[in-house]
Amino acid sequence: MYNPSLDTLTDYPFDKLRSLLKDIEPPRNQTQIIMSLGEPQHPAPKIISETVNKYQDYWTQYPPIAGTPDLLQAISDWLQQRYKLNKSIIVASENIVAVSGTREALYMLGDISIPRKKNRAKPAVLIPNPFYQVYIGTTLMNEADPIYLPATKETEFLPDLNSLDEATLKRTALAFLCSPSNPQGTVADIEYLENAIKLAQKYDFVLAIDECYAEIYHQLPPPGGLQACQNLGGNLKNVLVFHTLSKRSNAAGLRSGFIAGDKSLIKKYKMLRNYGGASLPTPLLAASAALWRDNKHVELNRSLYNEKFDCADQILSGYLGYYRPEGGFYLWLNVGDGETAAIALWENSGVRVIPGSFLAKPNNKGDNPGTAFIRVALVHDRSIIEDALKRILKTLG
Repeated sequence: MYNPSLDTLTDYPFDKLRSLLKDIEPPRNQTQIIMSLGEPQHPAPKIISETVNKYQDYWTQYPPIAGTPDLLQAISDWLQQRYKLNKSIIVASENIVAVSGTREALYMLGDISIPRKKNRAKPAVLIPNPFYQVYIGTTLMNEADPIYLPATKETEFLPDLNSLDEATLKRTALAFLCSPSNPQGTVADIEYLENAIKLAQKYDFVLAIDECYAEIYHQLPPPGGLQACQNLGGNLKNVLVFHTLSKRSNAAGLRSGFIAGDKSLIKKYKMLRNYGGASLPTPLLAASAALWRDNKHVELNRSLYNEKFDCADQILSGYLGYYRPEGGFYLWLNVGDGETAAIALWENSGVRVIPGSFLAKPNNKGDNPGTAFIRVALVHDRSIIEDALKRILKTLG
């Protein structure tokens, strides 16, 4: 016997990609370049190993589930500095909880925010389309209705929240936003965030703002959800932001992130994590604190990504619907048919990308907003990126 809701989780994008390409042989005379996975390839900061070595004696201890006071204070200080927050907005011990990567945190959010009924109706969860797959996972496992909101060029690659009718908003329990967005790299401006917060507080649903790419941007630092709350008077009710060291610090293997916002929701998170959460070992909590206190490695990281986008500007400008995203490290290229393009690139060029349709859902008419696109992760060294983009252009251009 098992939970039948598991049977609804059938479309994990990388499983679909393996199935799509399993019988395709890439060229033997070319090095394979994997651009389907958003896994940072820049060197991890030495701060990690130095701090872990310093805290060797702490491996014997059970770590605090919510994070050490030092880590929570480091995060609070960073949030205040990064988003120009008043000190009264965030209290480290009340408004922040450390988590084992934001995947776990985003998934567990459904467990604390989706009731069996919302205003006597089946609860709804608002999901940008395309999306990060975990948003769907927690929605379906909590037996809520996913409401897929197109995030296309027509909506400036962000979901149009003002298009929702009153009935849907009244039964909405949770809404996900991602800024900079994955895969389109669009930044939600402060007015957009303020509007989303007003809706969440008016209709009493939780607004989860996934800001994991917030430190990888082209020119201006993206505004954040807490910053928007401050503009609206400082009320954090129903608002949570999610951050991670995976992208910011090239430390995906550290599995370290945090949630910040509404203290009543943070309290519920802490309670749930006591039962089902995995806490980071104390040496890794210490390393995380050191990373949040250091901005030099972040600036270097950002400059390396901008060099890669400079390369993309030179090679792809004028082709495949190329545009330089405001944030993140993905290209969202219009190739007409993403699945056909992914097959051709792997078969003819040895470049592995993911079709956009694997990251999105079709609407009621069967139209999938990702069908025409491929997502390309610019995570390798610039020389590899240059080679890969030239192969892509040669095959598809």
